[in-house]
Amino acid sequence: MADHDGMMLVRPLTDEYDEYRRDESRSRGAAETISFPEDEKEVREVLASLPAGVPVTVQGARTGLAAGAVPAGGHVMNLSRQTRYLGLRQDEQGRFLLRLQPGLVLMELRKHLAARDLPAHGWDAASLAALEALRSAPVQMFATDPTETSACLGGMAACNASGARSYRYGPMRPHVTALRLVLADGDVLALARGDVRARGRSLELVTEGGRRIHVTLPTYEMPHAKNASGYYVADDMDAIDLVIGSDGTLGVITELEVSLLPAPEVVWGASAFLATERQAVEATALLRGTLSCAAAIEYFDRDALAILRRQRAKGGSFAQLPEPPAEAACCLYVEIQTDGEDRALEELAHLGDVLRAVGADAGATWVARTDTDRGLLQFFRHAVPESVNMLIDERRRREPGITKLGSDMSVPDERLADVTALYRRTLAEAGLESAAWGHIGDNHLHVNVLPRDMDDYARGKELFRRWAREVTAMGGAVSAEHGVGKLKRDFLLAMYGEAHVREMARVKLAFDPDARFGRGNLFDERILDEERARVARTGVQGGAA
Repeated sequence: MADHDGMMLVRPLTDEYDEYRRDESRSRGAAETISFPEDEKEVREVLASLPAGVPVTVQGARTGLAAGAVPAGGHVMNLSRQTRYLGLRQDEQGRFLLRLQPGLVLMELRKHLAARDLPAHGWDAASLAALEALRSAPVQMFATDPTETSACLGGMAACNASGARSYRYGPMRPHVTALRLVLADGDVLALARGDVRARGRSLELVTEGGRRIHVTLPTYEMPHAKNASGYYVADDMDAIDLVIGSDGTLGVITELEVSLLPAPEVVWGASAFLATERQAVEATALLRGTLSCAAAIEYFDRDALAILRRQRAKGGSFAQLPEPPAEAACCLYVEIQTDGEDRALEELAHLGDVLRAVGADAGATWVARTDTDRGLLQFFRHAVPESVNMLIDERRRREPGITKLGSDMSVPDERLADVTALYRRTLAEAGLESAAWGHIGDNHLHVNVLPRDMDDYARGKELFRRWAREVTAMGGAVSAEHGVGKLKRDFLLAMYGEAHVREMARVKLAFDPDARFGRGNLFDERILDEERARVARTGVQGGAA
């Protein structure tokens, strides 16, 4: 079996491919072989060539933070060469729907949409006609907005990625209208939104090869909060939503169709500096539902601002960062998207009223109206996690065992003040250094513990376990946007309980009877192996028992 270069599709995973043993979580795994299939046909060929039972870890751009793309033995299937645009159509409402391969990188998609120059090699006549319509239509955008724009679309679907603008547009899930999933035996499941729905919690699927898959969906209820924690389930749900956010555990996504939206004419950013975190929490509660054109409401705490100041003082690319006011204890960033400047000015005035209502100085606000100024504020926003990563990398030279510990938890609207108080109280009790930032409009803060030594690291991990229990008790989610992967699977037990996690494991086994895909993601090996043994013993497979 040879690729276009005459080399084997499946290769030994030698030191030449060392980078594919890890992802942005800074975790590291091991595997024996690796492949880079360029289309669905080659994906199926690779699966057919692997020995029975060999684990398969599917990778894209490896930008994930939950170690979902870190291999746990066996084979690494990297899809980064699957970057083609496959076709375009318009639906009955006039929306443009774009078919693409899963390895396509978000920043490339954005660049081509902004220029209206989608590569159309090999497209059929209908797709070419839709492309002509796109070129004469308002500029289109893809709404999902993770911080790391080098993420690929398949990986974003695998973890139901979101980001800052999910406040307005939601996560990845509602923007995926169709996909193709290659199963472990090489059969293909083609799903289009609206075509196949569950009956209650019972789902019947038919593959292109004619095989029927019966899935009894788990019985848990999803939290009323931003959520990327385990399999999505609901009564009478659309089948496609089960695959989105499944963390690479059900099969290989080889094709996606995503919906596009007209880009807003006006995009302004406002960074408001406040004296207390209480003001930020109260302002968020007032802005929610009243600032109708807000696309994002973001937050940076005192410690995050202090790290930025130190990084700015070191020079280099960070020297161009604007200097936060010395008296600022935190920052609230609001992005306004409208179709006219008059409306944007009204929204900006309302933001000022809210800031004054909570006792803040509305004058201590930076407003970016141009692309250049907004780019500087976005650099400011993205520089925070980058600066923290650099700080931890410095500390790892002394303590190689430590990593940044980043939370990804969310709560319902009414519990925002409670969860921020929990974070502050318990961090102080533990004596841990931290920095917090993130999507406060969705009640979703990334609280990052910054360990100085292995003792800090151990106490930080224990603190996260406590937060998982208390956030769950508040009706929240242990993972809001990064997925569960390998790093947060114990939190999934805290959120749903072992009985419900076993229901999830049985869903996986309905798709993947030998449990080959994504070993270590979502499920502890013990639970997965016990459920496989139960299926072998009883012959009952597919979901809740």
